Amino acid sequence: MNVSTVTSTPQNQQTASAPQTVDYQSFLRLLVAQMKNQDPTSPMESTDYVAQLATFSQVEQSVQMNSKLEQILAASALSQAGGVIGREITSADGSVTGIVKEVKLYSDGVIAKLESGQEVVVGPGVVIS
Repeated sequence: MNVSTVTSTPQNQQTASAPQTVDYQSFLRLLVAQMKNQDPTSPMESTDYVAQLATFSQVEQSVQMNSKLEQILAASALSQAGGVIGREITSADGSVTGIVKEVKLYSDGVIAKLESGQEVVVGPGVVIS
């Protein structure tokens, strides 16, 4: 039974592109440009400035919070990966079994290197005992 077409990515599927949102630096440039290029006959109201500064503050806090969350997730993933060392692991398809010697943590997952030198991607279907 061939399941490669089920597990592979369809050829006509589009790849993910960068989100169409304004990032932190773009927001700052936009705010400064707006302040510099006001219509002198109809300047911006002070309440509008306050609203924009509040928005700026929210954006800044969100950026900082995202950075901290990324650090926490990385530390958690490293801790969980370290817990696999010395344990027996079996690949999802059952073809590779052995004792984990070391783990490598990548941005997209964890790879366990066995004492035999083989590597197993730690993910769904993998048995760790």
